[in-house]
This record gives sequence, structure tokens and C-alpha cells, in this order.
Amino acid sequence: MKPSSVKHGAEVQQARHDGLKWAAVVALLVVAVVGNTYFADIGLLYRVLGVVVLCAFAGLIALTTTKGRDLVELAISAKKEIQRVVWPTRPETIQTTAIVLVAVLVVGLMLWLIDTLLGWAMSGVIG
Repeated sequence: MKPSSVKHGAEVQQARHDGLKWAAVVALLVVAVVGNTYFADIGLLYRVLGVVVLCAFAGLIALTTTKGRDLVELAISAKKEIQRVVWPTRPETIQTTAIVLVAVLVVGLMLWLIDTLLGWAMSGVIG
């Protein structure tokens, strides 16, 4: 057996268990919601802690699935991509913001003027 086929076999085996893992995730979330409602007479702090712990376990289980690992890979590559971005300097940001504000003001005034002229024309026609 070639190493690539061994790796593929392991991926298929893991993917086969993904359905069970997702079922466990859903079950934990349902227990969190139902438990929060059932124990409504218990203090809020304890209920919140219980929900947070159950959601954390559900999240950890979800991250062990194929889609969970893909999500982690996506987050890591997105972080690397953000580090490569050249962000504008403060003066560039201020200048761009000023240009946008002036453009919005000019377009707003033009629309107001057109609306006013059409309003006068319609009142002249209607009477």
C-alpha cells in the first residue's frame, strides 16, 4: 500500500466518524439549552457556567471533524494574509474619509435640489 493511500484511508476513517461527532455536538448544545431552561431556579452564574462549559466541549468536538480542521486551516491562512496587507497611514485615512464625506454631501445636495424642483413642479401641475 502506498503512503498516499494510507493517508486517504485514514481520512475516510475520520470522515466516517464525523457524523457521530456532529451528533454529539448537537446533543451537547441541546443539553445546554434544555438544561438552562430546566434549571431556571438555579443561580444565573451557575447556569451560564454550565452553558459555557457545554458549548466549549461542543466546539472542541466540532474542531476534530474534517470541516472543523478546514476551518482552523482557513483561520490560520486568513491571519497570514492579513499580516501581508499594507494598511493605509493615518493621513491617507483622514484624506480618504474627507473625500468620501464631501462626495456624500454633494450628492445629497443634488438629490435635495432635484426633489425640491420636482415637488414644486408637481404642486404647480396639481394645483
